[in-house]
Amino acid sequence: MTDSYNRTIDYLRLSVTDRCNLRCIYCMPSEGVQWVPHGDILRFEETVHLVRLLSGLGIRRVRLTGGEPLVREGILDLAAALHALPGIDEIHLTTNGVLFAPMADPLRQAGIHGVNFSLDTLQPDIFRRITRTDQFAAARAGIDKALEAGFPSVKVNCVLMRGINDGEAAALAALAKDAPLEVRFIEMMPIGCGKGYTPVPTEEVYTALVKSFGKPNAFTTPLGSGPAVYVSFPAFQGHVGFISAMTHVFCARCNRVRLTAEGYLKPCLHNPAGTDLRTPLRTGMDDAALTALLRRAIEQKPARHHFTSCQAGEAMETRTMNAIGG
Repeated sequence: MTDSYNRTIDYLRLSVTDRCNLRCIYCMPSEGVQWVPHGDILRFEETVHLVRLLSGLGIRRVRLTGGEPLVREGILDLAAALHALPGIDEIHLTTNGVLFAPMADPLRQAGIHGVNFSLDTLQPDIFRRITRTDQFAAARAGIDKALEAGFPSVKVNCVLMRGINDGEAAALAALAKDAPLEVRFIEMMPIGCGKGYTPVPTEEVYTALVKSFGKPNAFTTPLGSGPAVYVSFPAFQGHVGFISAMTHVFCARCNRVRLTAEGYLKPCLHNPAGTDLRTPLRTGMDDAALTALLRRAIEQKPARHHFTSCQAGEAMETRTMNAIGG
C-alpha cells in the first residue's frame, strides 16, 4: 500500500524485545533502563497475526530487531512462522552478534535470509568502552559464522562517534575487502543517549576511505530495501554503504514502518505518533477492523523526520532505541 505521500510501504522492522545483552553507550544510560513488563510484550502468536494482516496490505520484507532479538526465547519458531506467511518474501535479522554463532545454522534453516551485525569497532578495548562488556570475540565470530553458514546477505553496521571510534573507518571498511559482505556507516542519530555523542558525517568517512583505498565506483545494484548508498572500492569482495540520516535526508523514499515489542506501530523513527495494536488485538477486535486500523496508521506516516529541525509545538520521540527497535 501507499501512504499519503504516495510512498510504497513494503518493509516492516519488527522488534521482538526491548531487552539486550549489551549496554551500548549511545543506546542505554549507565544506570540501565526500565524494561517493558513481560505481560506487555506481544506474544508470538499475536505478532504473527499482525504480520499476516500487514502482508495483506503489502508488507513483503520483515526485519527482526530488538533490543537484541536473539535473547528472546523461541525466536527460531517465530522466524519459521513468519517465513511461512503468504506474501512475506524475506526475513532478515539485526543482531549484535554475541549469541549468533551457535544459532547461525538453525536461523538459516528457519528462513532467515540475511543478517545485519552491529559492530562499531575492531578493537576489544574500544568495544568494551562502547558496549560496557567484554564480548568482542563472540561478536566478531558471529560475522565469520554467518559467511560460513551461507546467508545470502551479510552486512555490518557501524556508527562512528567523535573521539571514540572515529579513526576506525578504514579498518572497518576493510572487512568488505577481505570477505563478500557489505559494511555500512550509519550517521549517529540524536535519539535517547545518542544525543550525547558527536556524529561523524558521511563526507568525512568517505574522504578517509578514498585516502586509504582509492576512488571507488558507484554501485547501483540494490543490496536490500533500505536507504544505503553503496560504492565499490578497487579489489574489494564486498561493498561499502552510507546511511546518512542527518546530512542526506532520505525520507522521500522511506518504505518502512516499525512495530515495537509491546505492539505499537510507529510510522516514523523520530516521531512519537503511532497506533496501539496490542489493546484492540487482546480485546477481540476482528481482522477487518484491525486491518482498517493498520491502514489508517500507515496512511498517516509523516513526510519526514525532524532530527535536524523541530517545528514549534511538535512532540519528539522520547523512547530509547532499545524500546523502539533499531
